[in-house]
Amino acid sequence: MNDELRERVEREVEKHALLNAVKHESDADVGAIMGPLMGDNPEFREHGDEIPGIAGGVVGRVNDLDYEAKRARLEELAPEELAEIEAEEEEDEYDLPDLPNAEEYDEIRMRCAPNPNGPWHVGHARMPAVIGTYRDRYDGWFCVRFDDTDPETKRPDLAAYDDILEDLDYLGFEPDETYKASDRLETYYDHARELIELGGAYTCSCSGEDFSELKNSGEACPHREKDTEMVLEEFEAMIDGEYESGEMVLRVKTDIEHKNPALRDWVAFRMIDTPHPREEASEYRCWPMLDFQSGVDDHLIGITHIIRGIDLQDSAKRQQFVYDYFDWEYPEVIHWGHVQLDDYDVKVSTSTISELIEQGELDGWDDPRAPTLKSLRRRGIRGEAIVEAMTGLGTSTTDVDLAMSSIYANNRDLIDDETDRRFLVRDGVQLPLGGSPPEEANPPLHPNHEERGVREIPVSDAVLLEEGDLPDREERIWLKGLGCFQYTRDTLQYTGDDIDVVREGDVDVVHWVPAEESVPVRMRTMDGDVSGHAEPGVADLEPDEVVQFERVGFARIDRHEDEETVAYYTHP
Repeated sequence: MNDELRERVEREVEKHALLNAVKHESDADVGAIMGPLMGDNPEFREHGDEIPGIAGGVVGRVNDLDYEAKRARLEELAPEELAEIEAEEEEDEYDLPDLPNAEEYDEIRMRCAPNPNGPWHVGHARMPAVIGTYRDRYDGWFCVRFDDTDPETKRPDLAAYDDILEDLDYLGFEPDETYKASDRLETYYDHARELIELGGAYTCSCSGEDFSELKNSGEACPHREKDTEMVLEEFEAMIDGEYESGEMVLRVKTDIEHKNPALRDWVAFRMIDTPHPREEASEYRCWPMLDFQSGVDDHLIGITHIIRGIDLQDSAKRQQFVYDYFDWEYPEVIHWGHVQLDDYDVKVSTSTISELIEQGELDGWDDPRAPTLKSLRRRGIRGEAIVEAMTGLGTSTTDVDLAMSSIYANNRDLIDDETDRRFLVRDGVQLPLGGSPPEEANPPLHPNHEERGVREIPVSDAVLLEEGDLPDREERIWLKGLGCFQYTRDTLQYTGDDIDVVREGDVDVVHWVPAEESVPVRMRTMDGDVSGHAEPGVADLEPDEVVQFERVGFARIDRHEDEETVAYYTHP
């Protein structure tokens, strides 16, 4: 091998060693780089017996550099390859794709626009999880805008305004601003007046059936060519409440022959006789439809990116007509599919959950059987676990399935290391103890943290076991933290065997509680309440503390009552 080729080999080895080290954030490995090196440089193969010796020295020098020096050197030798690694790192860092044309905006501004007709169910968490994550990624801005301009069919619940903000806080996000659309009626009226003056809207007194026939046949409404003064006069009469519900609407003038009938001269304002539940908005009778209200607000608030369901594609197309009249630029739009949730018998629907609560079928929005954020919070599931699961769904236009098991797995990762262990026996069977067992059992508070210490469980004359753990006659079992027992003559006889009997696989390990000193527990679960008894120390746990009931699952201590402790089952 001549000197020129040797220098070239050294340069290529250095590049591949740096690529290997930077990509894996570790020292480079000669064996790992040989394949890529020879693949990129087939002419090196005839010198295959010499190259490993050269590579060893070069790799050693690369490994003497710290990580930042390796990265800087790679940028000198192979900037394009470094850029590819950085792109892969960024892709790995985020489950969500980059926002479209994000670089064209000085600030990314997004909105979460809930209808305040009840607290959020689990599916609602997707929107705040995603826009909150984008806000943090881009150092942007997002608001909560309550779209509460329908006091009749989607009537607001006064408590829901605060409930939703509490749900948002639970997920770990705080909006930069909060709006109520019902506070902004005069703004919508002003823009409607301007639209009328631009020739973009007209008042219409056709019945819904009559207009539908005209629209579907592509024929213009007879009111479409009213002069501007007449339209303004009738619109002011709408604002003054001079018409009854259904008597007059304001329509946006679009294309009466548009290929999509849903876009033809759509309703922007209508009359509603039902007073709004908010006192500040109770006197209004002329209400904007969501497409008009939301479209105007998105522009005035400066929204740059909108995320909405794929079923709302027509909303963007309707609003575009208004934007064209005003010569506004429409925000970037991302459409996504619906989230379908497993594990629940109750339909994931605010109205359905509300009805079940009113009927007494559910105890409230935080009933463990309810698919709501309030329920998950009371069960001891952290909002961070929900956000991670939601962002993991991405922004696909297809419907996506969310398995509750993914939320549980995320939450388990967050709480397992810090959660102490306890025993809970469900619907236990009592068995007397015989022999001479220890007077106290001392299982660890956490199997991976000896420094936390042990529990002190008194051993009396009898224990409670779960029915499925009862041994057969003459069979041995190991009571966790206590020792080995043999079931004979209707008694668990202490044998004194050491832990080797468990290691050899001859003896099952089961949990237990003392029959006399145990604490009655009612554990609330998605399948209904479960009764049981826990080890005595559970009575001293603070409300809101999460424990792992060994071989049962995690649970949040809710409260201590005179007769029992109430816990909410978190997940396995």
